[in-house]
Amino acid sequence: MADPADTPLALDDIRVLDLAGEPGMYCGKLLAELGADVVKVEPPGGDPARRIGPFFHDQVDPNKSLYFFGLNSSKRSITLNIATADGQALLKRLVPTADVVVETFPPGYLDSIGLGYTDLCRTKPDIIVCSISGFGQWGTHSHYQAPDIVATAMSGMMYLAGFPDIAPSYPYGNQSHYCGSIQATAGILMALLHRDATGEGQQVEISRQEALSINQETAMQYWDIRRELRRRMGAERRMPGIGVYECKDGHIMMIVGLPGFGAPWPTLIQWMADEGKAEDLQEEGWQSVLREINMQLLTQLAGPDADPELVATWKDRLAHIEEVLLEFLLGHTKGELYEEGQARGLLIAPVNNPKDIVENAQLNYRRWFTPVEHPELGTTVTYPGPPYHPSETPWHIQRRAPQVGEHNEEVYCGELGLSKEQLTALSGAGVI
Repeated sequence: MADPADTPLALDDIRVLDLAGEPGMYCGKLLAELGADVVKVEPPGGDPARRIGPFFHDQVDPNKSLYFFGLNSSKRSITLNIATADGQALLKRLVPTADVVVETFPPGYLDSIGLGYTDLCRTKPDIIVCSISGFGQWGTHSHYQAPDIVATAMSGMMYLAGFPDIAPSYPYGNQSHYCGSIQATAGILMALLHRDATGEGQQVEISRQEALSINQETAMQYWDIRRELRRRMGAERRMPGIGVYECKDGHIMMIVGLPGFGAPWPTLIQWMADEGKAEDLQEEGWQSVLREINMQLLTQLAGPDADPELVATWKDRLAHIEEVLLEFLLGHTKGELYEEGQARGLLIAPVNNPKDIVENAQLNYRRWFTPVEHPELGTTVTYPGPPYHPSETPWHIQRRAPQVGEHNEEVYCGELGLSKEQLTALSGAGVI
């Protein structure tokens, strides 16, 4: 693979003005690490996300937020109060230097201060403006508040998250922010291709509700085809060999016995027998039972119209298989189950915790974790690696996440021609 330092990057001729708050920060990061010059435009004092922990060595400081580091690597930072007339004028001077503007303000806000898509087109006709919001720029809900928990709930995803006997659970990690940012990045790349072909810019609008709705997997198809609502499963196992299981040092996920999902039950039973743990499951009667475990049976037993007699017939059978299987799994670590399962063609995967991820042999072999110099901290900080590996235009972390307003002088004086005295005056007036 080519060395990023010696190779043109995919977007190294593109500049992005990143006005996005927390819901769209990942979009700017993705563009920056494809080579774009992403200038993060923060309010004076810094983006509120800088105050989200954890912090480097637990030192609460807007320039030491590890959360902010992860979402803003490779960007530059300037501060600007676009609510002021002078701030709006400065932004309009920056727009002609940019190809893309990314923003997450409530729909209509930028229009109200003269910085909406139509206004920016007057300054630069082929500008691409990407607007990320909870419900999109138009529609009956467009002006509703949409923190991540609201977008997640209204996407339908939360209905499937958690255990069946409790209320839906809120998934960890601001899922709508990431999904919205990923779709925004895809939209921007398509808009850039269109602009290069036609000379036309456009507005790309992203609804985080819509972006997250695809995380429902087959829930919509269940309703369309069967008029059945998929339900929360949590760690519930409807069939032996399908689901999350406890083992010696944590948990594994396995799927055995379904066509297209790795080796079948006889392979697993042979492994158990090799270790003297198969008990009576090698007997022909139980082998016959295991051969009947398939998707059709799962559907018959789990569906809303399940035959009570069929369920009763299978209840004790499945319980016995589960008991023998669980005893076998508890005798092994998740690493042992994964490696031996892979060798035998069984679909078994460890449920990794953060420590497992950092120590993962595959990720380390591929050098996925990326050390980034932080001179102001006197050390390097390890960042997550790339979501893709283009062979000709490699992904690359260009620099650590910026400090608040680190590039003010570089941009305002070096590019716009302001004097240092003007910069100081604007700072004193709360404009930058």
